[in-house]
Amino acid sequence: MSQNNDKHIEDKLIAARTKLILDKPFLGALVLRLPLQEADPAWCKTTGTDAKKFYYNPEFIDALKPEETQFILAHEALHCALSHFARRQHRIKHRWDLACDYAINPILVEEGFTPVAGSLMMREYKGMTAEEIYPLIDDNNQSETLDQHLYDKEDQQSEGSQESSENPLDDRKQDTPPEKPDGSSQSDSQESNGGKGQQEFDENAGGGAPPPPPLSQKEAEELSIQWQQRMAGAAQQAMQAGKLSGIMKRLVEDLLQPRLPWRMLLARYLTAVARDDYSYTRPSSRRGEPAIFPSLKSTQVNVVVALDVSGSVSDEELQDCLSEINAIKGQMRAKVTLIACDSDIIDGFPLVFEPWEEVKLPEEINGGGGTDFRPIFHWAEQQDQQPDILVYFTDAQGQFPKIHPYYPVIWLIKGKSQVPFGQRVQLN
Repeated sequence: MSQNNDKHIEDKLIAARTKLILDKPFLGALVLRLPLQEADPAWCKTTGTDAKKFYYNPEFIDALKPEETQFILAHEALHCALSHFARRQHRIKHRWDLACDYAINPILVEEGFTPVAGSLMMREYKGMTAEEIYPLIDDNNQSETLDQHLYDKEDQQSEGSQESSENPLDDRKQDTPPEKPDGSSQSDSQESNGGKGQQEFDENAGGGAPPPPPLSQKEAEELSIQWQQRMAGAAQQAMQAGKLSGIMKRLVEDLLQPRLPWRMLLARYLTAVARDDYSYTRPSSRRGEPAIFPSLKSTQVNVVVALDVSGSVSDEELQDCLSEINAIKGQMRAKVTLIACDSDIIDGFPLVFEPWEEVKLPEEINGGGGTDFRPIFHWAEQQDQQPDILVYFTDAQGQFPKIHPYYPVIWLIKGKSQVPFGQRVQLN
């Protein structure tokens, strides 16, 4: 390809990137983190990324429409922002690559992008993560990703020869060293030779960059942290500009929610309440006193633990929650009021456990109805003294009170639902 045409291709990519920055600044900021790198057509048929650069085949980019160019740039950037290079773990590379593309492409289409012909798309995978999609992909699925995921090593029992035989190189390969007898490509050689493929690459065969080596575990971990930071910064800038869509906002929130174990977070919040010398808890409205005065708090902490028994949370999970409450309770003087609730407070509750008593569930709980959080907060409002803290174990799918309480609330959430007030702690 001539030098003038090379300049034309680069200008086309820069124009698409600029358009993204103006129209979709969140994705545009992420794309800016991937320097453009022309790749040799001998190993790069379309585009690819190693989580460090955006590699492209000039002829492939030349054939794209401007809106398709934006799609492919955003596609590679999302692979990086979602840390697909660090989440594969034990999974088979080919199936994981498919799952990642099936997860990304519906997001971009919903965001208004025009997909490139050949992009993997299945309606039933919409809204699912790569981890959720992976087990649904058949072992013998022969589909191919449009782009190349250059950050990952092949499986130990390599599928590289299979992939390369399904995607034979075009006539330009005649200018490169002869194909191996098993039909594998230069990139396959790189993997099977422990990363030596880059040294064997014939730079005189094409004018583009050789294939990059896959990431080491340490590199992947460090890059994952960097991309999370980049994503948080990009989201903040886009939000300030009023150009962060609801789709991207949900994506960022899911990825950047607290990653600390929920037990550690719960212990931290309860311990913080116990350390306070003064309480500003609003007294019950039945007393008729509108003012809130600080009062010395006793060393005893009054904790209300609410359990959602509508059927969305298993008995084993409820027991895990109570075991953790008991473990934390043993480190402080805490009086626990246990309440089970679905659409209303369950008969036989509340149960009160003094600091020296173990919190236990009765042998049988007659729950399983719909979910309504209001009865718990209404009950607390009717007490002579409202709780120092309320811990609610639920999937957060129900009716919330319109008036937020004055005491702290911790929601231990199973699933991805959000809460309108209090501190949300993800059970992971």
